[in-house]
Amino acid sequence: MHAVLATEPGGPDVLRLTDVPDPEPGPGEVLIDVAASAVNRADLLQRQGFYPPPEGVSDVPGLECSGVVAEVGEGVTTYAVGDPVCALLAGGGYATRVTVPVGQVMPIPEGVDLVTAASLPEVACTVWSNVFMVAGLRAQETFLVHGGAGGIGTMAIQLAAAYGARVAATAGSPEKLLTCRELGAELAIDYREQDFVAEVKALGGADVILDNMGAKYLGRNVDALATEGRLVVIGMQGGTKGELDLGRLLAKRGAVIATSLRSRPAEDKAAICAAVVEHVWPLVADGRVRPMIHASYPLAQAARAHTVLEESSHVGKVLLTTRS
Repeated sequence: MHAVLATEPGGPDVLRLTDVPDPEPGPGEVLIDVAASAVNRADLLQRQGFYPPPEGVSDVPGLECSGVVAEVGEGVTTYAVGDPVCALLAGGGYATRVTVPVGQVMPIPEGVDLVTAASLPEVACTVWSNVFMVAGLRAQETFLVHGGAGGIGTMAIQLAAAYGARVAATAGSPEKLLTCRELGAELAIDYREQDFVAEVKALGGADVILDNMGAKYLGRNVDALATEGRLVVIGMQGGTKGELDLGRLLAKRGAVIATSLRSRPAEDKAAICAAVVEHVWPLVADGRVRPMIHASYPLAQAARAHTVLEESSHVGKVLLTTRS
């Protein structure tokens, strides 16, 4: 089969399309003929040598895919050869075939085409698990997401709004701010020109913050929390080491939670995927939550797709397709 690999740690130019042996499904696994995958920030870190795959996982990048079931392993009864599916992966998505534990395979939401479905697993699972399962966002609460026009952000805005939260989002251009508003953000904050802490405090503070910046925003995120607010950190684009004023956190009876999806046990991922199918897929099917696709590139142009993500010029997801 064909797969994209990094020849060495480095820039997008180290990505090469090459031939590798076909994977075979083990017990409880599904083999998928991949139609498309999507590019995530974690893929960029892996290419740079900063985020190696978990032990036993393919060196091929790619944390999600869509496609058709090609083969099922021993004990798999929920899917059959020929079924259209999408899946949450620990790696391996930048390829024409991938194996995945059956618990991380999901049906494609009604009304979504096979390629577009590749944009959904990672963002839906990340947002649902962190914002709703971990932080417990409720209707009428205020929710802040940083990077509102990216893949995670566009899903987070839509889901929080659909479940009745008051949504604020940060973004860095007029186009991206408009997208945030169109998707359901009551407050769209230009982080280049505005102080998001002051803007969110004017709403009474944020009950839940979803943050991909890490250290750079840690202190300000705590300042922006409402009483009993919950800050969930899922990324480190702004560094790994920050200073936390415990006095401010204690005064707010707040919580700072750091989570990662990729390294969770398979049973945890299966539970998250099941919750997404139950709670998110119906919203996608009825149009209240829609996939956001910025661009699609052939698998051989993975370097170009990585460059687009690094430039942060995208709105929504960037896909890699295996089919012309």
